[in-house]
Amino acid sequence: MILTAAEMRAAEQIAIDAGTPVETLMERAGMCAAEAIRRFAGPIPALILCGPGNNGGDGYVIARGLKERGVPVRVAASAAPATPAAIQARALWDGPVETLDAEGAPLLIDALFGTGLTRPLDQAASRALAQPALVRVAIDLPSGVSTDDGAILSPVPDFDLTITFATLKPAHLLQPAARHMGRIVVADIGIAATSDLTAIEWPSLAAPGPDDHKYKRGYVLVLGGDMPGAAGLAATAALRAGAGSVRLVTNSPIGALPLAIMQGGGDVAARLADERVGAVALGPGLMPGDETAALLTQCIDSGHPLVLDAGAITLLADLGPEALRALATPAILTPHPGEFTRLFGTLEGSKVEQAREAARRSGAVIVAKGADSVVAAPDGRAAISRMSCPWLATAGSGDVLTGTIAALRARGLDAFDAAIAGVWLHVRAGQIAGPGLVADDLPGGLRAALLECL
Repeated sequence: MILTAAEMRAAEQIAIDAGTPVETLMERAGMCAAEAIRRFAGPIPALILCGPGNNGGDGYVIARGLKERGVPVRVAASAAPATPAAIQARALWDGPVETLDAEGAPLLIDALFGTGLTRPLDQAASRALAQPALVRVAIDLPSGVSTDDGAILSPVPDFDLTITFATLKPAHLLQPAARHMGRIVVADIGIAATSDLTAIEWPSLAAPGPDDHKYKRGYVLVLGGDMPGAAGLAATAALRAGAGSVRLVTNSPIGALPLAIMQGGGDVAARLADERVGAVALGPGLMPGDETAALLTQCIDSGHPLVLDAGAITLLADLGPEALRALATPAILTPHPGEFTRLFGTLEGSKVEQAREAARRSGAVIVAKGADSVVAAPDGRAAISRMSCPWLATAGSGDVLTGTIAALRARGLDAFDAAIAGVWLHVRAGQIAGPGLVADDLPGGLRAALLECL
């Protein structure tokens, strides 16, 4: 579960109204953070930077908690506490409070602003955050980060550990903020909440059963284009991601593919009329033109679950994303940022808000690709990838993702779940393949990634 700043404030207020004072929540948060910091960094001397709000109040509680655990700790504040809970937390701290120009320490703890910051830091706060340290810890969020969209409001150093409370916030996973978080720990402080936004976690997938056969396990139809290698990557990925049968329709047969992949041209309409087809993948290697535009229309009219990428998204831009709204089952679109803008124009808001709006307009599940891939459904559900693999920024990687999602869709997962599981498997396959990977390496990684989910 992931909460925006406003949703987190509302959840806290519900807990307070139910009888848990804000001071109790602050005490829980600070003591949980102190324990996590002590375990992570050991007993090295610490300097805690406290702001005037409740994030600073957490910092004063952390100071007490670290001191109780034998950590030499000092506190520096940007201003006097300004909330009742922070004032009480400051009163319970029995040590001195220095100014932000205080001498640094090996362990630097940022409790300046955290969640809800909407403006840049002043120079004193920025200098204090930038001072040298062996270990950096952020409380809730690094100061200088925008909670809901992951924007950078002021220069943000890299942190080794970020401790947040109750739940993740969008900035923990959205770029460019996410790259500065380090390890993220979520501390339970007794706040309950629900949200339509979640993190993409390890999926649990069913292994084939004794009654399954190749078509029951999922039949994926991959329609190739002018660059058959791209469709070949999608077809191979579909097979490795668990589809029982894969047919690649191409006029240019490709060598070095698994022999189980059926290849050949033929009547596309007849292929699409096959009721055994569980998902159609269209787009990898597809170039715009009258024939391919007609192919896209055929696919839309077929009624089969669709996974559309690359060239198919370019063609869809001419039809308009609304062309998918009449489908009985949602299509899945996997645009990179350029394709997203080409199809939907420039949308307002965070990446999550943009993906949700795109899903609403198109009636499709949207996989907004990137280091912080976002999956959004037309009903408002959304998920952000918690893992990333920079080596996936390579030609053909998206084709593998298309085939992976198509396999999961053909196996019977609904569109949203198939997209989420496909994103996870794709990133995990990249991590397994490792540095220097090329797209051809990913199907092998998919096999190992899939094994982790069974």
